[in-house]
Amino acid sequence: MGTAKTFMLLAALTALFMAVGYLVGGAMGMIIAFVVAAGMNIFSWWNADKIVLRMQGAKEVTPETSSPMLRTFAADVARMAERAGMPAPRVYVIETPQPNAFATGRNPENAAVAATSGLLGSLSREEVAGVMAHELAHVQNRDTLTMTVTATIAGAIGMLANFAMFFGRERSGLIGSLAIMIFAPMAAALVQMAISRSREYEADKRGAEICGNPLWLASALQKIERGTRSSVNMAAERNPAMAHMYIANPLSGRGADNLFSTHPATANRIEALRRMAAEMGVSSEKAETPRRQAGPWG
Repeated sequence: MGTAKTFMLLAALTALFMAVGYLVGGAMGMIIAFVVAAGMNIFSWWNADKIVLRMQGAKEVTPETSSPMLRTFAADVARMAERAGMPAPRVYVIETPQPNAFATGRNPENAAVAATSGLLGSLSREEVAGVMAHELAHVQNRDTLTMTVTATIAGAIGMLANFAMFFGRERSGLIGSLAIMIFAPMAAALVQMAISRSREYEADKRGAEICGNPLWLASALQKIERGTRSSVNMAAERNPAMAHMYIANPLSGRGADNLFSTHPATANRIEALRRMAAEMGVSSEKAETPRRQAGPWG
């Protein structure tokens, strides 16, 4: 259902793009704007992982990394990737007290996952596994590609909306041009957000399958929700357009699945994971047992 919803939303975004293009300058205006926007977005998609990781100040965890905890963390990610039947991604850490994580890369062969130092410091090893399984699910589902396609079309819509003010008056008039300039980018942004929210639910489900216990991720989301409300992620604040990439909104907490949120409400995600755990026959008692085992996260 999540995949079908994504394709429906993409179709709606494409239809909006075509409608705005026709109102602004007919078929030729639509084609020119699309080519320019597509070129810009293709460049950013091809280099997305490098750009994002650099902007977030991420540092790669390698076999030469001195911290045993970080090496164990990277080994856990590699084992889950093998379990999921995908190549092991590069693993990064971002120095910030806010617990959070994200994935980037154009495909599983060129992927990277990143966790904040706050996530590693405040969650158990099993909870961290649940979070990183969620990020591996994003990579496996090629969500980065999906969001790039939506960004390309939405970028083209934004450009066409700006053209409307200057070149579209003959077709739509001044009021019509103003309406296109204001509402077309807003509609495109709403579709982008809706796609992002639907993909989060899908990644929760697949991530729970990868790590083997939905309650690990459910417990992690509870802690991440509290942490994002009480601490600031300065890298995310400087680049708010990247907020949708994180497992939880790094800018501010959200209380519901409203139109203007890039992430589903945490309570809704936790409830879905708990239902999944019940279907799998995993109880909260079973979920607690591994957390008492010794490990680098205590």
